[in-house]
Amino acid sequence: MEDGVYNDGFFGPFRGPEAIGKMLNKHFWGTAKDFKWEMRNPVCDGVHGYAQYVFSYSSTVEGAEGKRVVFEGFGQFQLANGKIQDYAETFDTGIALTQINFPADRLTKFLGKSAMRLSKKYAKSLHLKGT
Repeated sequence: MEDGVYNDGFFGPFRGPEAIGKMLNKHFWGTAKDFKWEMRNPVCDGVHGYAQYVFSYSSTVEGAEGKRVVFEGFGQFQLANGKIQDYAETFDTGIALTQINFPADRLTKFLGKSAMRLSKKYAKSLHLKGT
């Protein structure tokens, strides 16, 4: 879809075919190979879909070449006219990055940015305003 969104757990959201294509080339295929993505227990009501998954790849990141990474997560799909309009995923990025020996200072920085995005997303919600 022209305005479709792929919200990647590592790299964030990308809107539209051109941006999603660049993300796939630069980040996805640019940092890994030998992907396996096994969707399990999918459910869909025609508008919303969810599936658990197991995902694995071999890193091509400098210093971690060939290291195999595996993690579990779940995907969330918003559909429009039978096509995916919005895809988002949730998984523990720390588990994935630890498997390639991501340096502790970079891991802290990466997870800090992820935490900031989540805090910003829910800044006005009861979750962060207390009881």
